[in-house]
Amino acid sequence: MVRTPLLLAGACFALVSLTASIDPKPLYKNPALPTHRRVQDLLQRMTPEEKVGQLATPLGWFMYEKKGNEVQVSEQFKKAVAEQHIGLLWATLRADPWTQKTLTTGLNPRQAAEATNALQKYVIEHTRLGIPLLLSEECPHGHMAIGTTVFPTALGQGSTWNPALIQQMASAIAQEARLQGAHVGYGPVLDLAREPRWSRVEETYGEDPVLNGQMGRAMVKGFQGTNLKSGANIISTLKHFAAYGVPEGGHNGGSVAPGVRELHQVYLPPFRDAVQAGALSIMTAYNSIDGIPCTANPVLLKTILRQQWGFKGFSVSDLNSIQGLLANHHIAANRVEAAALAINAGLDADLSGTGFDKSLLQALKEGKVSKAVLDTAVSHVLRLKFEMGLFENPYVHPEKTSGVRSTEHIHLARQVAQQAIVLLKNENQLLPLKKSLKSIAVIGPNADNVYNQLGDYTAPQADGAVVTVLKGLQNKLGSSTQIRYAKGCSIRDTSSTQIVEAVEAARQSEVAVVVIGGSSARDFKTEYQNTGAAHVKASEVSISDMESGEGYDRASLDLMGRQLQLLEAVLKTGKPVVVVLIKGRPLNLNYVSAHVPAVLDAWYPGQEGGNAIADVLFGDYNPAGRLPISVPKSVGQLPVYYNYKTPVKHDYVESDAKPLYPFGYGLSYASFDYSGLTIAVAPVSKDVTVKVSFRVKNTSNRDGDEVAQLYVTDQVASVVGPVKQLKKFERIHLKAGEEKTLTFELHAKDLMLLNQQMQWVAEKGKFTAQVGASSEDIRLKDEFQLTQDIPVKP
Repeated sequence: MVRTPLLLAGACFALVSLTASIDPKPLYKNPALPTHRRVQDLLQRMTPEEKVGQLATPLGWFMYEKKGNEVQVSEQFKKAVAEQHIGLLWATLRADPWTQKTLTTGLNPRQAAEATNALQKYVIEHTRLGIPLLLSEECPHGHMAIGTTVFPTALGQGSTWNPALIQQMASAIAQEARLQGAHVGYGPVLDLAREPRWSRVEETYGEDPVLNGQMGRAMVKGFQGTNLKSGANIISTLKHFAAYGVPEGGHNGGSVAPGVRELHQVYLPPFRDAVQAGALSIMTAYNSIDGIPCTANPVLLKTILRQQWGFKGFSVSDLNSIQGLLANHHIAANRVEAAALAINAGLDADLSGTGFDKSLLQALKEGKVSKAVLDTAVSHVLRLKFEMGLFENPYVHPEKTSGVRSTEHIHLARQVAQQAIVLLKNENQLLPLKKSLKSIAVIGPNADNVYNQLGDYTAPQADGAVVTVLKGLQNKLGSSTQIRYAKGCSIRDTSSTQIVEAVEAARQSEVAVVVIGGSSARDFKTEYQNTGAAHVKASEVSISDMESGEGYDRASLDLMGRQLQLLEAVLKTGKPVVVVLIKGRPLNLNYVSAHVPAVLDAWYPGQEGGNAIADVLFGDYNPAGRLPISVPKSVGQLPVYYNYKTPVKHDYVESDAKPLYPFGYGLSYASFDYSGLTIAVAPVSKDVTVKVSFRVKNTSNRDGDEVAQLYVTDQVASVVGPVKQLKKFERIHLKAGEEKTLTFELHAKDLMLLNQQMQWVAEKGKFTAQVGASSEDIRLKDEFQLTQDIPVKP
């Protein structure tokens, strides 16, 4: 029989139809295929509306309803799915005064898992393509949700100078967030804090690019692990890209003015380090750089991030920053222009849900944005949904949320808090205190205030979940020591005090521990901007303690309220006084340093802060935290960071130019000697290896940690550089009398600069290596030399 073309065509059609009926699964649902094939297949099936929806990240806490112990999706969520085709949510599980989610109205960990499952189930079953959601949560020092472990804020984490410990902490945070259904953790914050008046200093690791970069790498590795499908890891979102932490006048989100070379050599390296560690998400900053807002900056988002650094993840705006191109920066005439500027610059996702949405669709229709640009952005988001295995396993197991705030994680929170504590002063070895004390006075606004020791981005806490300093001392001393407590005063409010009671408590006690500082504790009376930052009023009827945290920028760094008056009154009793500082930024400590014999800085130490502080006060833990940020003597000195550019600063009429406490500073109950510095430079080929070796010995009768720090000065360079720059550091434990040899290895990348031709190069010439216990406490130094220029690819 002769087969005609028509018969053949009919047979083929029948075969295709039969195959389709047998295996209807589209390619994007086939987990055996490579990710790029799945992304490509899904993209070609999507409408423009569905694509734009995948880039929208609405506020998530509106998307569920809680009725008794039952959780279900809200009508607002159903509407967003139907009308916006949303693909992401932010802060679904967040609870705080801004969201108005309390311990009653918010979700415990099991309910959180049930809520995220309900959201996933609805979006998968009620949308044409069944694309799962990608859920982002705030995770800077713990998942910002009810019932999770609260670790010290980033400034405390930076004070540990222990990236391995911070990686361990990040793994715990990731596990807790992922068990509840989250996929993306916002953090770490890699901005350099060189303006202590800025409200968000507590969220950073400090002022130095090397320290910040190492902490950033640790957080990324801890968050993401080695397998995003593990069920215990989340994607890390780096914040805030870029140079956000040095606003003029300390005004949050304000103008910054770094030069191009300074941007590349100082502010971008921590982000580069984290991207090279594998970070898969990054958030743009609110500020502009040289007139171009970061949210619409193609040099940042395309040239540097993707072309130079090889970034493979997705970028997201900070909340409402696309709209800010219109309302704040005035570089767009309307929302359509703002959306086009952002996505054409390389921004992928919108944190708000309204920055792209209809505006981006209109920009597509008007030809302001091409299909290729849209597809590129969408592909970046879809890729990670596939790589997390969400198309195959979109749900979590509520019964496993018992692993949230586990005993192991609480112990880890205490360990991080211990290592974060910086001993600033210990005159005549007042510390550690003797446990044989019969009485002790615990005084101050931060001595027994749960929320004042937790920092910003913290959820409501159940009774007993947080150990204050008072509770920590009670745990430590039991009934054998009489503990007298008096608040004394508030952080800011001057309308009433208990100074008389505090003085009496001190008089009747052998020692007074005075706990003062600041607060980032939000309350339900505070009003908030649409970005989540606090709306600060010049005069408030009821003054909260909050003087730090997003939106609370300072004009001075003085202790607020009656705190100094309280301290003066307690000192006049003549009793030994220990000051414990709990705060989110460097404050004016001139009086404290001059008059108080012993001072501890705990920053915001988290839920186990009270136990950790008690451990240090009574010698069960030997402190070794080091300052990640310089403490100025006055606002008039600012900026006061250690690695300023040459020439060397000269003194003022009123005072010298040195900080009160320098970067890297911190004392111990032990003492350490440095000796035997040797430097070996290997012959140069494509790289150089400089080995800096030395010995550190514990010369005391106490075991303890020491943080050895290596600084380098380029003696003569083609461009102006810093007076010194931290290059390597290591926290080591030494038993009493023990000695160890340390070797730090430097390569061309560690010695490079951007020359006058804007090329990265380690230039030939002499360098000074300086080894010591802080940026000012240099114990050993010697020179080494590079005999030729070495081009470097960062």
